[in-house]
Amino acid sequence: MYRHGNAENPAAPEVIFQFPTADTGNMSSISRSLTTALFFILTIIGGPNKLCAWEQTGTASWYGGIFQGRQTANGETYDTYGYTCAHKTLPFGTILEVINLDNKLSVRVRVNDRGPFVDDRIIDLTYAAAKDLDMIRDGTADVRIFAVDGMIPEVLFNIQIGAWSDLDNALTHRIRLADAGLNPKAELGSDGITRISILNVPEADVFPLANLLGSLDYSDLFIYQVR
Repeated sequence: MYRHGNAENPAAPEVIFQFPTADTGNMSSISRSLTTALFFILTIIGGPNKLCAWEQTGTASWYGGIFQGRQTANGETYDTYGYTCAHKTLPFGTILEVINLDNKLSVRVRVNDRGPFVDDRIIDLTYAAAKDLDMIRDGTADVRIFAVDGMIPEVLFNIQIGAWSDLDNALTHRIRLADAGLNPKAELGSDGITRISILNVPEADVFPLANLLGSLDYSDLFIYQVR
């Protein structure tokens, strides 16, 4: 069995959304865009860091072979004999129950990779997990997956507000953001570009913070999930 899609997918931050340059006065448009972009990762929260209900139905596949020993998207070493999986959006560390809808066999796996890279597939399993579901021969199976209650980490995002080649200009923006009550971090890259970001933003704070930044005329935001 082989993995579909980009076999060299790097272990890089998952880009969730990048705001287009737009009229910063049109905040309703920005909110709608962000709502659409985050649709697949928003979950029903019933308390701090606790998932109450999340499930998905679709096609599962499995991968192994040449991927054994390679680095997964979260930096671990892939072990096809372990019980892990690749999912497109769920936070790393999420524990999923996977049920084969044809034979009712089930297995629990932990998200540590990204994929599958085929549109109609929702999860990539290790050989061990696929064997427990009796789907090795067919290669795919119709499954239902759901997050085990209380076993999903808090989702955090970084919001890059802007990037400037002029250091003094970047620091001026940092001071302006700090005066607005925010806690921006400035990072000077090896390319000479200074990037200003707000780090580790909880999921529930992404919308309000994006709207606040828009009101301050920062509309070209780069938002990505870090956990």
